[in-house]
Amino acid sequence: MTRIAHLEPYLSAAELKERYRSATNPIEARRWHLLWLIALSKTIKEAAAVLGINYDYARAIVKSYNQQGETAIHLKKQPPKKRPTHALLNTLQLEELRLSLAGESDDRGLWTRPKVALWIAKKIGREQVGKQRGWEYLKKCGYSPQRPRPRHKNGDKIEQEAFKKNCQTE
Repeated sequence: MTRIAHLEPYLSAAELKERYRSATNPIEARRWHLLWLIALSKTIKEAAAVLGINYDYARAIVKSYNQQGETAIHLKKQPPKKRPTHALLNTLQLEELRLSLAGESDDRGLWTRPKVALWIAKKIGREQVGKQRGWEYLKKCGYSPQRPRPRHKNGDKIEQEAFKKNCQTE
């Protein structure tokens, strides 16, 4: 027969049950539930099986509870990790790009991803910026591909116009 785990008498079984039922965080609730089941004379192995958690994890929870008490059960807030920034343009440069996109491009055509990439490269002093980054900044500024619908090279324009006139509903 396996040994029943020892719990330090920080809290009674009723208090452990109350902590389990009032926990708002699911991880903390599972930890309190584990301790409550062990306080009800279950083994760590049985309690872990009931909760569907790893035996070693359950044993570590019991060990830390016995050493530190209640504070071991509460989640320790991890400081948020700073995500690396891969932005080529700062906010001022992004606004400048938006203003440029509102006007015409250098060759008086539509703004395309290579043109935006070239604009960014000139702005930040790089030799080259990938076309994909030009596309990302076009999307970031709220632009979508603006191309006319494709026309068939052998299409008969007279028939197309007649079709359009017959299909119009008023």
